[in-house]
Amino acid sequence: MKVEREPIIIMNFSGAYEYEPFANNPDFIHLNCAHLNGTDCYCSQEASKEIKNIIAPYSAEGIHFIDNGDYHYITKFWMEKLNQSFSLVLFDHHTDMQPSRIPGLLSCGDWVKDAIDEDPRLRQVIIIGTPQGTEEKIPNIYRRKVYLFSREKIRQMLSAQEQLTMKEPIYISIDKDVLNTAYAETNWDQGTLTLQELQQSLLSIMTHNHVIGIDICGEYKIVQSLFQNQKSACIDNHANWSILQTIVHAAKLKKHNQITHCSIPNWWNNRTFNLHGIY
Repeated sequence: MKVEREPIIIMNFSGAYEYEPFANNPDFIHLNCAHLNGTDCYCSQEASKEIKNIIAPYSAEGIHFIDNGDYHYITKFWMEKLNQSFSLVLFDHHTDMQPSRIPGLLSCGDWVKDAIDEDPRLRQVIIIGTPQGTEEKIPNIYRRKVYLFSREKIRQMLSAQEQLTMKEPIYISIDKDVLNTAYAETNWDQGTLTLQELQQSLLSIMTHNHVIGIDICGEYKIVQSLFQNQKSACIDNHANWSILQTIVHAAKLKKHNQITHCSIPNWWNNRTFNLHGIY
């Protein structure tokens, strides 16, 4: 299977992708970040500069795998490279809007809040997969920009074939901790979405909005047991491959004009990657 697009980028911090066959595609670009200090959960100012230098040659308009949830703040760096107003669609069990425990340091738990505070181009944040009642924890000053969709709400929308459409182009970020533990192994507590529900939601959103970039995180935690690493990698490899297949399918629907009002952008038409046999 081949699809034309901007590069698929693998950012390796923990080594998790070394056990996942999908990542071994020679057409993918691998960025080694394992040598960086000050990146685990919190990102030091020095590490922030180094990471931004590493991703500087690449466009945000592509697909980026950014390792486990401890590095989800990398999404903010990719979004900073966009040159237009946009909305963020975030699949996540958490809001990532916690008050910073260490002032001045970006973290995996507060990067969404920081992005809203610092980037006037970010118009809306749609968070899909949070537990019911989470909206009550969102500070009032953010409630005009942040909208939460629980699994129950998403299931209702999928059943009724309701579409989530936005005026602005969207950047999509997927943390696999939104999935229940049968479909992904992550290093954080997890939600209740099934992989099929994630794929259906992603396909619907991609085919009814102008998507300008995508990233995926939520890999398993590397442990001392090789058997456990391989077992976890097998589950996450299947999830990552399935998400890639959904993205490819959305692009094909656009290409063959099977969906009306579909606005997947031209970055699908720039490069060709061979995705055959990576799972």
